[in-house]
Amino acid sequence: MLIAFDIGNTNTVIGVYDGDKALAHWRIGSDRHKTADEYGLIVSQLFHLAKLHMREVTEAIISSVVPDITGNLEKMIEKYLHVTPLIVGAGIKTGLMIRYENPKEVGADRIVNAVAGIEKYGAPLVLVDFGTATTFCAVNDKAEYLGGAIVPGVDLSMQALFANTAKLPKVELTAPKSYIGRNTTNAIQSGLIYGYCDLVDGMVKRFCEEMGYDLARVNVVATGGLAEVVCKEAKTVKVIDQYLTLDGLKILAKLNSQEKEK
Repeated sequence: MLIAFDIGNTNTVIGVYDGDKALAHWRIGSDRHKTADEYGLIVSQLFHLAKLHMREVTEAIISSVVPDITGNLEKMIEKYLHVTPLIVGAGIKTGLMIRYENPKEVGADRIVNAVAGIEKYGAPLVLVDFGTATTFCAVNDKAEYLGGAIVPGVDLSMQALFANTAKLPKVELTAPKSYIGRNTTNAIQSGLIYGYCDLVDGMVKRFCEEMGYDLARVNVVATGGLAEVVCKEAKTVKVIDQYLTLDGLKILAKLNSQEKEK
C-alpha cells in the first residue's frame, strides 16, 4: 500500500493507493509548527476513520513546496509507518524532459502534475493548478516540460483585498448570477470568479499560440482546491482533475520502484 503526500503552502493533500486503486483522499492544513508526532496522530486518526491499517503501508512519497514541513513528515513516516519516503526532487526518476533554464527551480508539484497529465491525458498539455498560487504549465507534443506562469491564487487575492481595504466585506467564493454586480458582495464575487476565468482562458490561449497549437489539439487540465469553483465558468478548461497531483505521485512511486528492481 502506498501513501502519498502533496504538501502545499496552504493545504496538504494525502492519498492512499493499493496498486492503481485509490483507497482514500484527505486534505489537511499545512502547519509548519506541527511536530512529527502530531502529524502521526492525524494520519493515524484518518486511517482509523477510513478503516485502513497503517501497518499495511509499504511505500511513501512526498511532493513538497514547504521544506519546513517536509522534514517533520519524513520523520513521521519513518517512525509510524516504518518506511523511508521517496522525496520528489533532484535524483528522482521522472521520465520528464525539462526545458526550463534552471530545472532545479521548477516546483515539485509542477513536475508531478506534468507527469500525471502526460500519463492520463496525453501531450500537448496546459496544466492549471489552483493553489496558494495559481500556476500554468506547458508541455509540448514531445512530452517536454517547457515552463509556465505563476500568479497569486484566488484565495490569496481575496485575502489581500480584504486585508488592505477598510469597507469591503469578506464574501463566499461562488459565482454570482450576473457579471455586473448589483451590490458589493456580488461585485467582489464577479471580479474574483469571472476575472480569474478570463485570466485562465487568456493565458491558455497565449500558451497555445506560443507553442504553435490550435486550442482544440491541446489538453487543458485544471486541478487544485478551487478548480471546481473557478473552472466551471472557464471556456478553455477541458478536464477538472482534483487528484492529479496524487495520481502523479503514484506514477512516480511506481516508476522509481521499478528502477530500483533493475
